[in-house]
Amino acid sequence: MNQKDKRIAFQIYLYLGALFITSLVVSNLIFQKFFYWNPLGDIKVFGASIFEISVGILPYPITFLITDLISEIFGKRKANQVVVAGIFASFFSLAIVYTASAVPATEWSPVTNSMFSEVFGNTIVAVFASMMAYLLAQFVDIQLYHFWKKVTKGKHLWLRNNFSTFSSQFIDTFTVVLLLCAFGEIPWELFYGLVISGFIFKIFIAFLDTPLLYLFVYLLRKRFNLKLGEEIVLD
Repeated sequence: MNQKDKRIAFQIYLYLGALFITSLVVSNLIFQKFFYWNPLGDIKVFGASIFEISVGILPYPITFLITDLISEIFGKRKANQVVVAGIFASFFSLAIVYTASAVPATEWSPVTNSMFSEVFGNTIVAVFASMMAYLLAQFVDIQLYHFWKKVTKGKHLWLRNNFSTFSSQFIDTFTVVLLLCAFGEIPWELFYGLVISGFIFKIFIAFLDTPLLYLFVYLLRKRFNLKLGEEIVLD
């Protein structure tokens, strides 16, 4: 690969990393709003609706699509680097929120201290719970993705994309809801409903993003003349 192509490949990697980090940080900041989606009617498990989920889940599946794409084109090490960068960005955003919360609002401020605390007051717990779940889930996702890539010898992209995502998304959903319930942020009676609902929603999104992964992988392989299973080495 010539130097021009390497520069373009690095820019693509950089933008993918930016999208990944933005999706991750935003999901942690907006998690306190919950919404109800009703694809199959009101189904309850242990008294809790399985279709009540946090809006923080909306940008989260994008992170798994991006790590799968980076894993496929740029390799395992680059995918792990993005994951670590995402963790750093999340904790840095937490520090900013904590500082903003500590600064007293003026009398004429449209957002009062109590309003700000109500919206962002639980961010520390949320970020901690999300990061623990995210760290475990993303590394599992990357490990499983490359395991299936090796087993299939670079073929059957849909298999490694979905099999790795299903396992990691369940780990993520179960862990984050467990920690939020343990810290008292969410009532325990909602535990099963939120876990099942979150997992179903993520599986649904995983099926939808498979064609997008195929499209992006096809375009990048064509642009950089990559063979099946071949990866771009940036350094």
